[in-house]
Amino acid sequence: MSPGQVLAALPSAGLGQEQGLVTAGGLSHCTAAIARRQAGHQLAADRYRREAELFARNLAAWCPFVIAVSIAGSLASGGFRETDDVDLNLVVEDGHRHLAYVALNLLAVLHAVRHRRKPVDAHTARPLVPRLMTANLVLERADCFPLRRTDADMAYELLVAQPVVGGRFLAGAYRANPRLGDQFPQLSLRPVAADQTVRRRLPAWLFPACLDGPARVLGRAAWRYMQWTRRGRPEALDRVAFVRATMHPYALFEE
Repeated sequence: MSPGQVLAALPSAGLGQEQGLVTAGGLSHCTAAIARRQAGHQLAADRYRREAELFARNLAAWCPFVIAVSIAGSLASGGFRETDDVDLNLVVEDGHRHLAYVALNLLAVLHAVRHRRKPVDAHTARPLVPRLMTANLVLERADCFPLRRTDADMAYELLVAQPVVGGRFLAGAYRANPRLGDQFPQLSLRPVAADQTVRRRLPAWLFPACLDGPARVLGRAAWRYMQWTRRGRPEALDRVAFVRATMHPYALFEE
């Protein structure tokens, strides 16, 4: 269908067009906020995308159990502003999920020292430094074959994510879950991202799966401390709860 045919079909579907966005009725306040984010996206996006790509390659270089890293969140979907975190999606070897979370956060704290003057909002303020890189979705290899979730929300999360490392692996994972393509045909039709060459700096045997248990304990403690520091910011806690709900059953530290 042509774009004109799609737009002509909106009224029969109970949809409309406002500020360049297709919406349901009664969402004027949301479309205005989204439009403002879209308008300001390019002001900071290019600089932070370069930072994210460099960080992703360094993470894969120092952590040989990391298979794929993608840029996600607002930087990928077109609504980034300088107060945002950069969200990263990871695929890691089986038995290394919590180890990857701890490793990413340790590297992110070191990385944040160079960005300690970064502006923050209620969602991104940190007790030490305004960390820029954060873990959004962490999957193990076995989680991908098959994915337990192939609904529209998960398909969209994978559709907008921009692979930096492991593009060929991710393309294979999408093909192995054809229901994703049923939700968004663009996902199965888009070109395979060229794999970045990553020189692994450490051997894989330094990171046996038995380290994942201690990493889980450490990661959970750090995560709970972070939520404790947000106790006076209900909007930040609500945002965390919303994001965790969208990531179920892959959210870290689920009971």
